[in-house]
Amino acid sequence: MMDWLLVPLAYLTGSVSSAIIVCKMMGLADPRENGSGNPGATNVMRIGGKKAAAITLLGDALKGLLPVLLAKALAVDSLVLSLVVFAAFLGHLYPIFFEFKGGKGVATSLGVTLGVAWLLGLVVAATWFVVYKMGRISSLAALVAATLTPLYVWLIVGDVKLIITFTVISLILLWRHKSNIQRLLAGQES
Repeated sequence: MMDWLLVPLAYLTGSVSSAIIVCKMMGLADPRENGSGNPGATNVMRIGGKKAAAITLLGDALKGLLPVLLAKALAVDSLVLSLVVFAAFLGHLYPIFFEFKGGKGVATSLGVTLGVAWLLGLVVAATWFVVYKMGRISSLAALVAATLTPLYVWLIVGDVKLIITFTVISLILLWRHKSNIQRLLAGQES
């Protein structure tokens, strides 16, 4: 029974918006009302620069990482672990503390992959980095990394429940980036 409490705890942790908190603490404009309107690290970089973006990225990754590490430390079964992974991710997308209007989930998804397996997280991050270095388009790098993540989960972790969970997360990430995909196809994404 105690294991199942980790799922709502993960959602609540995911609901903490690093972008909004960082912008308030640094005296920056609200990311929901400025730039792209997305409370995520990329938009925070537009509003406040690299330092604010780095702090936001770290905060968003940690809110995915910490609930998963706690679940693993408590040796939960793979179903509960999968639900904790998904709940932390979902909390970022639909945060209860911020009118259910959250970010796209890239950094939080990286955090949960690192929590599931360090190698998994490093491979996902390396994929993002390589694609970004090749094209200098963050959204393209995120889309490629998201698309390949279920394959990496299958190869590195091999747990069916986690493969399904990360497939769903990847599909949601693609859906949340639909405007970026349209701009990429039109050659307008930078």
